[in-house]
This record gives sequence, structure tokens and C-alpha cells, in this order.
Amino acid sequence: MTDLIALLNDLLWGSILVYLLVGVGIYFTLRLGFIQLRHFGHMFSVLKNSRKADKDGISSFQAFCTSLAARVGTGNMAGVAVALTVGGPGAIFWMWVIAMVGMSTAFAESTLAQLYKTRGEDGAYRGGPAYYMEKGLGMRWMGVLFSVLLIIAFGLVFNAVQSNSIADAMHTAFNWNKAMVGGVLVVLSGFVIFGGMRKIARTAEILVPIMAIAYLMLAVFVIIMNFDKVPGALELIFKSAFGLQEAAAGGVGYAVMNAIKVGVARGLFSNEAGMGSAPNAAAAATPYPPHPASQGYVQMLGVFVDTIVICTATVSIILLSGEYVPHSEVTGIILTQNALSAQVGEWGNIFVAVAIFFFAFTSIIANYSYAESNIMFIFKKSRYAKQIFRVIVLGMVMFGSLATLPTVWSLADASMGLMAIVNLVAILLLSGIVIKLAKDYNKQLSEGKVPTFDANDFPELQSQIEDGVWENKK
Repeated sequence: MTDLIALLNDLLWGSILVYLLVGVGIYFTLRLGFIQLRHFGHMFSVLKNSRKADKDGISSFQAFCTSLAARVGTGNMAGVAVALTVGGPGAIFWMWVIAMVGMSTAFAESTLAQLYKTRGEDGAYRGGPAYYMEKGLGMRWMGVLFSVLLIIAFGLVFNAVQSNSIADAMHTAFNWNKAMVGGVLVVLSGFVIFGGMRKIARTAEILVPIMAIAYLMLAVFVIIMNFDKVPGALELIFKSAFGLQEAAAGGVGYAVMNAIKVGVARGLFSNEAGMGSAPNAAAAATPYPPHPASQGYVQMLGVFVDTIVICTATVSIILLSGEYVPHSEVTGIILTQNALSAQVGEWGNIFVAVAIFFFAFTSIIANYSYAESNIMFIFKKSRYAKQIFRVIVLGMVMFGSLATLPTVWSLADASMGLMAIVNLVAILLLSGIVIKLAKDYNKQLSEGKVPTFDANDFPELQSQIEDGVWENKK
């Protein structure tokens, strides 16, 4: 089984997804006129006015925090360390590249999720790739396939990855029993996820900003302490990215391809651009400005914060510490803990353990919210499906706390890769709608108006979007 998963990952990440992710990102970057650079400042403007909501949806800020909660987890602390040891420092450069081109992909998928969102039985908004596959493409079978892959990836495998890192970190810092840590996680996670989407959003809104700011402040402290080493660390990343570091020893082609492969895989795992996960949070929001494209800007910012800001913070801590050894057996969260401890003393171990607890815990509850939307897509009105699924998710949290790291990461890569392929095909097929929505939004913005979506301006969409979700508010 392990060999089969490894073979699948080699096929997915060794060729298919590297070209597909980069290609789709470049396609939307060009079609949207380098929107991630041209409208970089506007992303922050949208988020600044994003606390408005109504009884049907969470606020855009809550959607941003929920998606960031899912993004900012083990990928930012353990995953970056894995990328360094397996792919070399050059993998970090390719993580940055996939994030920058992926920002336009994130804009596309989240804009579509907003457009095709629906109201659930409780009156709250739901949506995501499965919904735009059914409504926009008329392919419910594709939506069901995507939902199954997302449920496996986020509801089951990724939550095992998160609990795995928490258990490892707590065991390293406090020598706590992993089974005990898993039990505590099950209780805390159950308390939040049984409270529904609004409780998940409120929890993320409180915890995510606090933990992100605390972690970044510590990283800045480490950088200031080692400022003289920063140029050397940057040089190492860029040289390794293009094989210059390995040129003297030969094997440049392999080194570069390995760095690209690992960087793209870990980058996607961290920022999730194009994977089809964050759109599930984006669809739940009441957007402001009241236009589908506004959520595209919010989620574009989420990709930037996750990879360019938070992942880079972890890279800085590890490379400036002197703890990084290429291809070492010390990797994952343990390497990050050792690196920080080398800088600030033994309490660094404890800080990372606490940080990964909150990062990964919020990822668990956000991952669950994504999976719940897709459970409801498949089973529609089944009152028991959601409750049964919650119990299964908590079981996977317990399993992850006791599992071994390589097996869990391999399963995560495989399920994530398959899910991304289905979603990327869908957003390419719907790319014309994304371009029209972006032009409509930017035309109104350039005229000094608050961009507002009017379904009457898009007669070709009126049979596809749900009645009452997008009323003419002009």
C-alpha cells in the first residue's frame, strides 16, 4: 500500500501537477492582467471593510480567518522543514513562486464559489467547487467526485496530519503521552465542530490573528538577532533553486527538479491555491463589496499571508539557526523546534509546541467545515449524515496523533493532488465567467462606485445561480 501511494505521488507531483498548477496560475495571471500585483493594495482595502455580514452568512473577515486557519497549520511549520530537508533550500524559492502565480488561481476559484453559492436548510450560505461544477458546468457527477476527494483529504487525512504534528510537538516539548494529547484534541475539536459553521468562524476569527502575529513577532526577533546571516541565507535559497549550489558536484538537473517538485507540493499543501478548499469558506461569506469578485481578493490575500509571510518566517528561523542539515533525519516539527531553541533557549521548544497546537487545532476545525459543505452537497437533506461524519472525523484526529509521519504525509499528498486536478479542470472550463466578473468589478471600481453584482447584467447566468441569493440591490 505504501509503495502504491509513493508511485501515485511520483506521478502526480513529478510531472502532472507541477505543469498543471503552474500553467493554470500563469493562465489566470495573464487573463486577469497580473491582478495579484496590479491590485495588491486593493486586497487589504477589501479586508479592511470585511466585517459586515447578515443572518445568512459569516463576514468576509471570518471567511478569511477560517480559510487562513486551514492554510496556516503544519504546512507552515512542519511542512517547510520537510521541504528544506527533502528538496533543499531551493524548494523554498519554488514555494514562493507557486504562491505568487497561485494567487490568481485563488481569485478565480473563490469568485466562482461566491457566484454559485446556495442556501442550506438552516438558511446559511454554502458553496464551493462541487457547487460550481454542478450549477456552472451542469456536471453533478464531477461535483460528487470532487466532494469525495475533499472529504477524504480534508475531513480525514489532513486532520490526521494536523493531530500528528500536535502530538509530536507536545511529546518533544513536554514528553506528554501522544494518546493523551489525541484525547484532548478530540474533546476540544468536538466542542467546536458540533457547534456548526458560525462557531467555527467565530473561533477562527479570535485565534488566527493572535497566533499569526505572535509567531511573526518571534520570527522578526530571530531575524534581527542574526541580521548579518540574512544575505547568506537568501543566496543559499536562490543558488539552490537553480542548481548553482550543486553545479560543482554535478547532478544539477536532478537537484533542480527535486527542488521544484518538493517546493510545489509543500507550497500547495500550505497555501492551497487551486486545490478547491478555501472556496468552501469563501462561499459561506456575505461579501462586501457585494460582488462575487470581492471574495476573490480576500482569498488571494490569504495565499500571500500564508506562504510569502508565515512560511518565510519559519524558513528564517531554521536557516538562521545553524540547525539545518541537508537530508538529515531530523525534520518536520522537531527541526523547527530545535531551530528556535537554538536561538532563544529551551523555551523556544515550548513556544513552537503551543504555536503548532493552535495553528493545527484551528486547521482541524476549518478542515471539518470544508468537508461538511461537501457532505451536505452529496447527501442533501440527510439529517444523520453530518452527525455520523463528525464522529468519523474525531476518530481520524485520534488516529493521526498515534500514526507515523511519512505515511500520513504521503496520504495527504496523494489525496490533495487528485482533488486539485478535478478543481483546476473545472475553473479552466469556467474561466470565461471569472474574467467577466473581474472586468465588471474593476469597471465599477474605476468609476468610483462600490462594486455591486447585478444578475441582470449577466443574463447567461440567471438560470444557473440560485434565486434570492443575488438580488438586484442597485
